[in-house]
Amino acid sequence: MRTILKDSEPASLAQHRSGPHANYDNYRDKDTLRAHLVNEQRGLCCYCMSRIRAEAGGMKVEHWHSQDSYPAEQLDYSNLLGACLGNEGKLGKDQHCDTRKRNRNLSRNPANKIHRVEELIKFSGGGQVFSNHQLFDKELNEVLNINLAFLKNNCKGTLTAFQHALQKRGELQRKTLEKWMREWSGESGTSELQPYCQVVVYWLRKRLARP
Repeated sequence: MRTILKDSEPASLAQHRSGPHANYDNYRDKDTLRAHLVNEQRGLCCYCMSRIRAEAGGMKVEHWHSQDSYPAEQLDYSNLLGACLGNEGKLGKDQHCDTRKRNRNLSRNPANKIHRVEELIKFSGGGQVFSNHQLFDKELNEVLNINLAFLKNNCKGTLTAFQHALQKRGELQRKTLEKWMREWSGESGTSELQPYCQVVVYWLRKRLARP
């Protein structure tokens, strides 16, 4: 999970919201909404950071505050995120992200800078996502189910591949690590980020923090 910087909402969403009897279900321009969400999230799921695509079969529009519990926020762009399909259609124990979350609440919204998700999220060497914040850590596992075996393996594989690439280069200077940090964190302006990029960002931050 990484911090999402929200951009301007689609004009069609603002226009729809101002009309009579407006709700999410009768909003007809969801293709544009999906494109906006994928673009500002750099092609990654808001929770697990797997690849998402701006099409009905390539992602879900997640309401951080659910439509059922918070109907007044169903068309609030700050409440809308792009999520992966999360093993939709499989048993609950195998579901993750929005599909697993359903109408349950999360204490942290990755699109709210005040919630500081990047400061709270940590990664183990085996690819496990965890937090020292007790409630948030519980939500990662019970609400999002973000530590399914294949997700941990994907995180671990991303980090291992990156570390192997570094080893081939030999001892790296700090400026080189800083360059990699800009690229993996998206500061370099890359349109799409690598899936599970935050595990590499976390490792680089720890490496750069060394004296």
